[in-house]
Amino acid sequence: MKMSKFSKVFFYTVAIIFAIYFLFPLVWLVLTAFKAESEVMTYPITILPKSWHPENFVNAWNSQPFDQFTWNSIVVTLINCLGQMVASSLAAFGFARYDFKGKKALFTILLATMMLPWDVTVIPQYMQFNLLGWIDTLKPLTIPALFGSAYYIYFMRQYVEGIPADFHEAAKIDGANEFQVYSMIYLPIMRPALVLVMVQTMISVWNDYLGPLVFLNSRKNYTLALGLANFKGLHSEAVVPTMAISVIMAIVPITVFFFAQKQIIEGISGGVKG
Repeated sequence: MKMSKFSKVFFYTVAIIFAIYFLFPLVWLVLTAFKAESEVMTYPITILPKSWHPENFVNAWNSQPFDQFTWNSIVVTLINCLGQMVASSLAAFGFARYDFKGKKALFTILLATMMLPWDVTVIPQYMQFNLLGWIDTLKPLTIPALFGSAYYIYFMRQYVEGIPADFHEAAKIDGANEFQVYSMIYLPIMRPALVLVMVQTMISVWNDYLGPLVFLNSRKNYTLALGLANFKGLHSEAVVPTMAISVIMAIVPITVFFFAQKQIIEGISGGVKG
C-alpha cells in the first residue's frame, strides 16, 4: 500500500526524533571524553567542548594495563563466538533433522534450562570450577561456550526447520556424508542466523561484568569490562577518563553491529523462503 506524502513526513519525523533520543547518550559520551575535567563540572552544562583534548584517551589508557584487559576480552569473546556458532548449530542440526529415542525429552530438558536464571546456577558453577582449578583463569568464561547455549540451539533449530528437507535428501543422493551435508549445505544457508548468534554473543560477552567479577581475582586476568569498573572505582571523581575508556570499549560492538545489521535482519526473519 502506497503511503501518502503526509504519512511519509510523519513517519520520518517520528523516526528522526527516536533516533536523536537514542543516539544522544552516545554523542554525549563521546563529546564529554574530549572535554577538560574542569569543564565537565561547570554550570550551565555545555554540549560541545570549549577546547578539545584527544590526549584524554591516551592518558586514560596508559593509567591502567588496558592493553592486557582488552586482549583478555578479545580472547574470551572470540572463543565464545566460535564455540556458540559451532556447537549450537551442530546441536540444532541434529534436533531438526534426525529422529532418535528420547529426542523430545532431551529437547524439553534443554528448554527447561533456559528458565534457570544465572543467579541460581552461579554458586554450583563456582564450586565446580573451583574443584577443576579454573578459578582466576579465563576457562570459566570460555569452556562452557564450547558446548553451546540452550537459547541459541533453540533459535537455530527453528531456523534449520525452515530450510527445505529436499536439500538434505539431494545431498545424500549425491553421496555426501552427514558432516558434508551440515558443513557444505546447511552452514552456508544458515549464515544469517550464525551472524546473529555471533553478534549477540559478542555483545553480551564483551560487556559482561558479573562473570569476570565472580571467577577472576588477579588483575592480569581482568577483562575490559571488569577493568573499566575497577578504573572507575579508583577514579570515582574523574569523569573524563571514565568516559574516554567507555568510548573505546563501545567501539567494537557498535562497529560489528554496523557491518552485520543486514545479516541480523535476515537471521531474525527466518530460514529459506519459497
